[in-house]
Amino acid sequence: MSTIQCISPVDGSVYVERETASSSEIQQALDSAVSAQKLWKNVSIAERQVLCGKAVDAFLSHKDEISQELSWQMGRPISQAPGEVGGFEERARYMISIADTALADINPGDKEGFKRYIKREALGVVFVIAPWNFPYMTAVNAIMPALLAGNTVVLKHSAQTPLCAERLHQAFTEAGLPDGVFQYLHLTHSDTEKVIQAPEVNFIAFTGSVPGGEMVERASIGRFVGVGLELGGKDPAYVRKDANLQYAIETVTDGAIFNSGQSCCGIERVYVDEAVYDEFVAGVVAICNGYQLGRSDDSASNLGPMVKASAADFVRDQIDEAIAAGAKALVDSTKFEADAKGTPYLAPQVLVDVDHTMRVMTEETFGPVIGIMSVSGDDEAIRLMNDSEFGLTAAVFTQDEAAAIEIGEQVETGTWFMNRCDYLDPALAWTGVKNSGRGCTLSSVGFEHMTRPKSYHLKQI
Repeated sequence: MSTIQCISPVDGSVYVERETASSSEIQQALDSAVSAQKLWKNVSIAERQVLCGKAVDAFLSHKDEISQELSWQMGRPISQAPGEVGGFEERARYMISIADTALADINPGDKEGFKRYIKREALGVVFVIAPWNFPYMTAVNAIMPALLAGNTVVLKHSAQTPLCAERLHQAFTEAGLPDGVFQYLHLTHSDTEKVIQAPEVNFIAFTGSVPGGEMVERASIGRFVGVGLELGGKDPAYVRKDANLQYAIETVTDGAIFNSGQSCCGIERVYVDEAVYDEFVAGVVAICNGYQLGRSDDSASNLGPMVKASAADFVRDQIDEAIAAGAKALVDSTKFEADAKGTPYLAPQVLVDVDHTMRVMTEETFGPVIGIMSVSGDDEAIRLMNDSEFGLTAAVFTQDEAAAIEIGEQVETGTWFMNRCDYLDPALAWTGVKNSGRGCTLSSVGFEHMTRPKSYHLKQI
């Protein structure tokens, strides 16, 4: 066994330390999941809904402690931490509410002399690998539909957020979920790969980076099991000249800077019609200059540290390279007292005179930086939005819904927003294209990926 440590970005202290699971503990968890699933799949959907609902209630009863832990583990300001709990509840309760209809048998229609239907059967054991940046909301995307569909779940959470796995287990235990139906393991990278390769595992749901997704793909080769990958993004926003400009300024800035920019579907590049470009840029800079960068436990902070110093340094390198190539930085970082090289504390930044030769406009940044380009209109905006290896979400700001739909039909993305960004509606399929991954969570479609179809063809004689 080895240990994992959560180094808090707030002050660099060791906030959590845990031993990783031994080989025998891993095997015991997998065996328990297999055994429990044989019983759990026969529990009625209605009863599963009740138990999962009780788990949400149990989770919410600890929301104050959860918010504090979240801030210390990954750095989000304590004033914003309750939003994670609310997002978890919204997604979980929606998936619970539609489970009975989403998992109902499919009737292809009558045929004389036959009874025919398609049943959705549970896959078995689902291995969920969750990230640190939105540790509860990303995990619930896969956990809740997996359990409701009759699967058992083994969760491996990020080493940065180990308490999140423990809190989820606590909630399901308090709800009375049978033993073995939901478990967690603290794992090394090598043991994570071994679990992916384990014959007991029937589906892998991964949320994380593109390199992490490549690891999952390699580890699962030859197993012929399903793999869901929700990977990175370089999500664009396009502001048309007919946009409600102040609304667009506020929404895009929040969509780019919230959580220190550490959102897979956060806005990372912005294309603005030349007619409103100057006003838009000025508005974004004004908002960024008003952020309060500080410790996560300070209620006055609305921008906390990034997850670790190396992540902040990566973003600084992107900024410096862009400036060296001709970009202009419009925010004076020296006005943010907490900003310092070699620390996770990084001021927000707005870059103009950027283009797609710069990493900051093509490579996932995952930090509080907004690159803004002027465009001549829809055609140029569409071309630039599609000029990316990613395709998770994209947004347009306009008052013309017909134009928004027409543009959206030409943009390569998993979710297309009008006048919104950086949000998951649990009633809609959460999916990506290109290097943003494959598969789907949330919505009724999400249940399709947690089940297999089994056809019943009964001839009456």
